[in-house]
Amino acid sequence: MAYQENVNTTGVVRRRPGGAPAGGWRQKAILLLQWREASIMLAGIALVIYFQWTSPYFLSADNLGVLAQFAAATAIIAAGEVMVLVNRELDLSVGQVYALSPLVMYFAQQAGAPLPLAIVLALAAAAFVGLINGAITVGLRVPSFVTTLGMLFFVNGFNLTISGGFPVQPEASAFWATLFGGNIVVQITWAIVLAIVFQFVLTKTRWGLHTIATGGNPLGAAEVGIRTGRVKIGNFMICSLLGGFAGILDAFRIESVDPLAGGTEIMFMAIASAVIGGTLLTGGSGTVIGAFLGAVVLGILKDGFTISGVNAYTFDMILGLAIVVTMMMNVHLSRIRAGGKS
Repeated sequence: MAYQENVNTTGVVRRRPGGAPAGGWRQKAILLLQWREASIMLAGIALVIYFQWTSPYFLSADNLGVLAQFAAATAIIAAGEVMVLVNRELDLSVGQVYALSPLVMYFAQQAGAPLPLAIVLALAAAAFVGLINGAITVGLRVPSFVTTLGMLFFVNGFNLTISGGFPVQPEASAFWATLFGGNIVVQITWAIVLAIVFQFVLTKTRWGLHTIATGGNPLGAAEVGIRTGRVKIGNFMICSLLGGFAGILDAFRIESVDPLAGGTEIMFMAIASAVIGGTLLTGGSGTVIGAFLGAVVLGILKDGFTISGVNAYTFDMILGLAIVVTMMMNVHLSRIRAGGKS
């Protein structure tokens, strides 16, 4: 019979039958929990298995395309929300910026600007909204909830005013349309690339370190010389920029720009993706990859329930419960991770 050796604190070697390390499974579980994205990935795999079991159509090529449509734009916006949430702030206006940028792009084209310049101007307009959000929040010390809520209504009214409340159609060659999301494969590729890039920024760069420090301990970060105000403003600009970029991608995919597109629905879905993906609303901790997986899981839920014939009201109930339960789990898992590291 195989025996497992275990050395206690006195140096005495103990053996137990079975060949498995004493406490081995517990240690492996703790190691798994050290990976913040593990729980949401396991949830996604379980949901895929369930929906494929209930409907063989779920993993078909056509339905995977629909699932990608649900997840891509939300995942891109969620990446920006993670950067803001880690700062212990919130951006409620990004869903309206999602509609603003493609409108600016369209009207810039109508004024004679070539498409590349029109896209740059559209993204600049998005970043400007983020700059205003950050400047008011940091400079005037207005809570970001209030600042971005006011900006939400302002940008929504602005979108309706400049468009007259009617959709418009962007103009682009096949090359530019495909490059900027005309194909759903390209759009989900953008989402994956941006998730990887901003995960790297958050975890491996000085900006990311300053972002985490600003959200985790603002006073301590300021005392060691981190310009916490500049960090917050920069992350508000990143969030708005990604919101505008997601809107441009969807505009080319749909071949239409609706001033009422996006709005609060996509904004709340992005925040929900970030939260269930492992980003704490209390700041100082977050994961962009987790937010991407969170967007995919929400897409799986929405698409799976649609195939199963579950109505939207039930989806909202489950989504609400998922956010609350996941937030409680994230808080508990963060304590386990802290214990494992110690």
